[in-house]
Amino acid sequence: MSAPSQLGIDRSTTPGHALLRATSSVNNRGRGPLELRAHRTGPHSWAIYQAIYDRARRRHLFLTPARLVFKQVPGERYGYGDVGGASYWKFEHAAAFQLWSVDARFKAVRLIRTGPKVDYCLRDLVRTRPSSNSPRTPVYPACSQDPHIRRDVLGTSNGWSDVYPYEYPQQWIDVTGLRGRFAYVQIADPNDLLIERNDRNNVSETYVALPSGRVLGRRVAVSTP
Repeated sequence: MSAPSQLGIDRSTTPGHALLRATSSVNNRGRGPLELRAHRTGPHSWAIYQAIYDRARRRHLFLTPARLVFKQVPGERYGYGDVGGASYWKFEHAAAFQLWSVDARFKAVRLIRTGPKVDYCLRDLVRTRPSSNSPRTPVYPACSQDPHIRRDVLGTSNGWSDVYPYEYPQQWIDVTGLRGRFAYVQIADPNDLLIERNDRNNVSETYVALPSGRVLGRRVAVSTP
């Protein structure tokens, strides 16, 4: 995860509440794609496999405990109005948003609040780290909106990121009534559902003063808050 960026206090979405909004970015920094391949096993059940490619580009499938959910996404965009809602197949618990209190050295002390955003499509949206192993054009598109599909493929290519702007639904933590210094923490794969070459870089955080929302610093690609 990139460090939470474009932080700002939203006092209009939920009257009487202060929502600390932030942009999130799930980044593929591995040697190959993060790819999930799903097929239905029943009316409401799926088998989800992670595809790992060897150097000869042969695909190897590993059954995972991951789940797909068909999620309704409201059309309301903070600062833009209603652009029309839709439903998508998403990877459940792909990420987590947390707010921790911190001490004078910005070391995490206690988990204070959590955010509602946990489900992501996984897609190639922005080529954030181009390399010889990174495809020049998107391989994985936006998630399917068809509730009746029997199979699905979600993923993010090496060197690409799935970015969600702060204006999007659920890109926030409710910070109503809080004062002091805190760490806004974003975590990729918080439930350890995926196979990764390195899972010690899944956590990033931005330090913020409340109630002003002033950014105080950040820490990127660590193992814990």
